[in-house]
Amino acid sequence: MTTTEPAGPAPRRGRGRPGYDQAAILRAAVELFNRRGYDATSMGDLAKELGLTKPAIYHHVTGKEQLLGQALDDALDELTAAVTAATRDAAGRTAYERLREVVRRSVEVLVAHQPSVTLLLRVRGNSPVELAALERRRWLDDRLAALVADAVAEGALRDDVPPALVSRLLFGMVNSLVEWYRPDGAYDRAMVADAVTVIAFDGLAGHAPGAHQV
Repeated sequence: MTTTEPAGPAPRRGRGRPGYDQAAILRAAVELFNRRGYDATSMGDLAKELGLTKPAIYHHVTGKEQLLGQALDDALDELTAAVTAATRDAAGRTAYERLREVVRRSVEVLVAHQPSVTLLLRVRGNSPVELAALERRRWLDDRLAALVADAVAEGALRDDVPPALVSRLLFGMVNSLVEWYRPDGAYDRAMVADAVTVIAFDGLAGHAPGAHQV
């Protein structure tokens, strides 16, 4: 059972202390939540991390639950938009084409919002904010599974693996990037997005001359 920290006064409009706008506070909060755990982090801990007083933070937000909600929305909003666009088929593409694009786009979203996605993958439903985020994740799984089923019906994908399992495996491959991907590492976002998409849909089998063909 978790306890809810009393909210501070309602945030006021204005610039607040120079150098610490709401976006900067959110970035620091996400980093601290990922490092210490959301439940183990207090507004006092965040104030200490930023070198501010708690009233200075309450100038911008009502409490840490608001910060958590903003972080989870940051992780989910673009992916939700990408999945929604894919299910509507406005461009007349096949389900297979849209599925590949969603997988590639999900890699790009994760890389662009990696700290927030890392936090999302750690929530367990201990508050209304977390429960809402988990419900949104289930919606994404369901929509992706439906897209997989449509691609199977087209004959573009094998039909011996349940679409819901395929959906979980695809998102699992993408989500694993939070464990190792670094923006300043050896692989840029486009390279990783291409690699995940190719491996997911085309596999790792080589096509060298003389290779065994089944």
